Amino acid sequence: MLIFIALLYVCGASGLIWLAVFPTGRALATRGIGRLRALARHAGAWGHAGGRALGAARDAAALTLRERLLRFLRRHRVVFAIVAPVILIPSLLALALSNPAMLPVYQGSAAMPDEQVAALLAGEQLAPPVALPPDVFTTAEVELIRPMLVGASRNWGLLHPDFSARLLLAFKIMKEQHGYEMALLEGYRSPARQDALAASGSNVTNARAFQSWHQYGLAGDCAFLRDGKLVISEKDPWAMRGYQAYGQVAESLGLTWGGRWKMMDFGHTELRLRGVMRR
Repeated sequence: MLIFIALLYVCGASGLIWLAVFPTGRALATRGIGRLRALARHAGAWGHAGGRALGAARDAAALTLRERLLRFLRRHRVVFAIVAPVILIPSLLALALSNPAMLPVYQGSAAMPDEQVAALLAGEQLAPPVALPPDVFTTAEVELIRPMLVGASRNWGLLHPDFSARLLLAFKIMKEQHGYEMALLEGYRSPARQDALAASGSNVTNARAFQSWHQYGLAGDCAFLRDGKLVISEKDPWAMRGYQAYGQVAESLGLTWGGRWKMMDFGHTELRLRGVMRR
């Protein structure tokens, strides 16, 4: 679909440049339109009996127009050889270099598929887990992987109620069915903090203020607790198995999982509600 749109843009731009730059092109287009209008006016008068003659006249007009167009292209082939790459190359480069995985495409939230989510919508209320001690987030291992985590918000009250409910249900399923205790590393993120993280480099995030669902309380970064310590790195086989299970659980609850992105973010989930983020 994107390729078709790009080609449509190129064809439209080429036609506009041709009409704007070359007087011959405008004259040729005007004459062609005039002839088609004349044929349309006379079509009703000629009636069914003149149908064959009308078809022959149209064929002749089309042939004349085609011959003139070919002569025009041959006469200005050098100009077209220069203009065509100027139009094509930027469009194709933009299409090739675009990376929707960095800023995922806008879409509505997925349908809720299973009985547990239906029960949640029916009114099941899950309480947020007890807040962890601050020093859990400031160990050397955590600082190495998430150096700016100390300033992150882990206030469940700042999350969107719909996202918070789904995330809490994901935590419950992960513990009861997979044996993983989870912890929220960061939920709501202020615009200023988002810009600060973006300024840290593309290895952290490419999203600036209001380009992330964190600013709307609709995203969360999570990890696992093992023996009272955070386990964040997917290089730990136990954590990687947990992230894979977490991704499946999150997607079953209608959340978008960052583990499927090109710049993989295994602990990230978000709920894309329609009409919230303006692209």
